[in-house]
Amino acid sequence: MIPEPTLNHYLLLSAVLFSIGTVGVFLRRNLITILLSIEVMLNAVNLTFVAVDRYLNAVNGQIIVFFVMTVAAAEAAVGLAIVIALFRHKDTLNPDAFTNLKW
Repeated sequence: MIPEPTLNHYLLLSAVLFSIGTVGVFLRRNLITILLSIEVMLNAVNLTFVAVDRYLNAVNGQIIVFFVMTVAAAEAAVGLAIVIALFRHKDTLNPDAFTNLKW
C-alpha cells in the first residue's frame, strides 16, 4: 500500500521542478527552450500554491492558480510570436544574436 504524499513531498517536487527550470534558463542557448523552462518554473510555483492550499483546506490558492494559468497562456502566445518575429529577422534562436535589437 502506497502512503499518501504529504505537503513536504509536494514542496520537494516543486523545488526540483523550479531548479530544473532555472538550470534550463541559464544553460540553454535557444529562445524556445528558455521560454519552456520559464513555464516549468511557473508550474512549480502553481504546484506550491495548490499543495499549500490543500494542506490548509482552502480554495484561495486554486483560484490564484487558475488566473496564473490564464495569464501564462497569453504570455506564452505573445512570447512565441516575438520569438518567431526575431527568428524571421536573424535566422537564429540564439539569445546572443539579439543583444542589439535594432532592425
